[in-house]
Amino acid sequence: MFGVLFPNRSFPMDISTFSQIDTFHWILDVNNFVGEAYDQVKEMCIFLLNGFSLPPDKALAVYIQSPGSPFLFCGAVTVARPSAVLSLPWPEPGGQMELTASDSAPLSAKIGVSVEDLASLPSLDVVAEKKIEHLAMKVGENLFNFMQSFCGVDGSKLVVPMDILDRWFKKFQERAKRDPEYLKGFAL
Repeated sequence: MFGVLFPNRSFPMDISTFSQIDTFHWILDVNNFVGEAYDQVKEMCIFLLNGFSLPPDKALAVYIQSPGSPFLFCGAVTVARPSAVLSLPWPEPGGQMELTASDSAPLSAKIGVSVEDLASLPSLDVVAEKKIEHLAMKVGENLFNFMQSFCGVDGSKLVVPMDILDRWFKKFQERAKRDPEYLKGFAL
């Protein structure tokens, strides 16, 4: 049905690596895979295998869980998007500990995969969406700071020159051309 790969950490693995919970849910115990350094696993590639047909209105959703925390949605693949490299932003471990049969070991980190309705998912790649939002905020902040340095005050209004956006955009473009690292400073 699907396979996964952890860049720089594994060979491709198929669904047999996961424990099947029911018809539509699978779990991978990350601690068995990397020990307690689960939070060092930063990315995961998930892909549909040839010959598997997922209905067009369904998706394979990926979730992560640190010990004692709830599952966190990371992204999904669909027939239209049969593979994806997803960032794994591990949540802080929670205080709730689930005990094993020996009643002494805490719950381990897990990756969950489930078949879900595509319409019910917030985004196919949550981390990429947050990076775009962060980038937009940083560019907006840059524009605001530039405008503020040229503005005057008229009562409760800021007054800026009419060509301020053109001047800012030209300066922004020139700086990006001169310094390739400049735009990287806006990323997460």
